Amino acid sequence: MLSTIKNKLRDKKYGEPIVVVSGLPRSGTSMMMKMLDSAGLEIMTDGERKADIDNPKGYYEYERVKDLEKEQDKSYVRAARGKVLKVISFLLKDLPDDNQYRVIFLRRDLDEVLASQDKMIARLGSKDSTDAEPLKEQYRNDIIRARLMCRKKNNFEMLEVHYRDTVNNPANTARAVSEFLGGKLDQAAMLAAVDPKLYRNRAKS
Repeated sequence: MLSTIKNKLRDKKYGEPIVVVSGLPRSGTSMMMKMLDSAGLEIMTDGERKADIDNPKGYYEYERVKDLEKEQDKSYVRAARGKVLKVISFLLKDLPDDNQYRVIFLRRDLDEVLASQDKMIARLGSKDSTDAEPLKEQYRNDIIRARLMCRKKNNFEMLEVHYRDTVNNPANTARAVSEFLGGKLDQAAMLAAVDPKLYRNRAKS
């Protein structure tokens, strides 16, 4: 009863929640966006970044979000109320405080993340290489900051979802995500959106 009253007061203050899919780049965020799209949720995307060999089912991005850290006027984010918006973990801190957020945070083995990123960079024609260990430490800190922020701010809630678990047992993830977002999602459609063949960079168990 108390939580219901609290949620109603929060809805009155901030409006309908924005569902944010977040995580490190190449952590499975596009897969989750596809699951939510298939479940019937409205996605906020401009379609500028097209599907390619790295993400054959699409990126589901909204380009302006990439400038969150630099922009002063972030009022456009309100248009995502009641919708799903993709925001990388580093930019969660830059979301404006006049909305409430339900964050679905994708976690993935860091060796897999780096391997996937390296392959994408190579396909784009870059020969740059980055020392893996400092980057891993940066990513670990990024995750810690995001988790602490979501716990601290009362207009944020977070559900952590593991990429490997989702591919191996999508039913569990679909159920958890549906419950987190109110329990009314089409879980069968979410299952159908998971393609194990796209899990192409696997770390040793």
